[in-house]
Amino acid sequence: MAAVTSYWVVSLPVQASASSLWTRLREEISKHSFDTLVYRFNTPDLRVGTLDSLLSLSDDLLKSNSFVEGVSHKIRRQIEELERTSGVEGGALRVDGVPIDSYLTRFVWDETKYPTMSPLQEIVDSIHVQVAKIEDDLKVRVAEYNNVRSQLNAINRKQGGSLAVRDLSNLAKPEDIITTEHLVTLLAIVPKYSQKDWLSSYEKLTNYVVPRSSKKLHEDNEYALYTVMLFGHVADNFKTSTREKGFQIREFEYSPEAQEGRNREMERLMEDQETLRGSLLQWCYTSYGEVFSSWMHFCAVRVFAESILRYGLPPLFLAAVLAPSIKSEKKARSILEGLCDSTHSSYWKSEDEGGMAGLGCDADAHPYVSFTINIV
Repeated sequence: MAAVTSYWVVSLPVQASASSLWTRLREEISKHSFDTLVYRFNTPDLRVGTLDSLLSLSDDLLKSNSFVEGVSHKIRRQIEELERTSGVEGGALRVDGVPIDSYLTRFVWDETKYPTMSPLQEIVDSIHVQVAKIEDDLKVRVAEYNNVRSQLNAINRKQGGSLAVRDLSNLAKPEDIITTEHLVTLLAIVPKYSQKDWLSSYEKLTNYVVPRSSKKLHEDNEYALYTVMLFGHVADNFKTSTREKGFQIREFEYSPEAQEGRNREMERLMEDQETLRGSLLQWCYTSYGEVFSSWMHFCAVRVFAESILRYGLPPLFLAAVLAPSIKSEKKARSILEGLCDSTHSSYWKSEDEGGMAGLGCDADAHPYVSFTINIV
């Protein structure tokens, strides 16, 4: 079976007992939607609070879920990019040492981290603060990493661009640049199609050009790099004449110290990039687990609160996680609806079926609590 990327978290009202409803659900899924995975979703007995507090909380649940889910996906995408650029073969992401799908389908509430007697709003706020801090840390770490990458990219562009703009220090050797009291060596950028013209004319562009002094050092797809030697006092005249002929003189002064400094800077940046990439990747692995765990605790609060608002008190509902294939979604929905034993099921049907959705409500409304978790 293909890897599951979307899960439904649902709750059904309990008429008799949760265990008998769970048995019926598993039997119906096995019989009529056999390729749908189904698991119990273990929600603890949370503190209900007042109806007003639940209604106030429900207004924030969708927004908070979008935020936590968004941070989770942001970290996951960062992990995928880091693994791709570093050549690391990414394995299954883990939470508390287990794959994320196992953590979801075998979810256990962390009482130490989120005491069940805390008000629901307090738990949600705690999750939001924790995830927001991780998102802020992510921004700082990624900015630091990207800053080093940008510096390296700028150097690589200079070294890998066309001869008209790239750094020439690694193309010209000390023996290519001869400078004396009277002589200077210039570097000319010549269009590839004009090389014959250059070789036949450079000696005549001004007086005092050393005959046969031009030597080709490098060539790319557009240009060729030539040296030319001449007397220093005619250099400005020579540059003017080359521009008129469509050639370009690049200002260049060979400095072994400067070249060595650039090489050291390049090595330092490459080492910094590898160090930052490795530390950022490890941080993302850990932080993804923390955010995903927080997200699942949030989902437990959400299914609890929405079930109370939907079915009333006392909290009698069965929470489950389903992972249907695309072709089985409609059948799975039908099974869930049939297990609600609700005389008002038609009230939640879609607009085409003449239900509540036709009155402007959510077209994905159901006679049971349901929301989707996209883990990718």
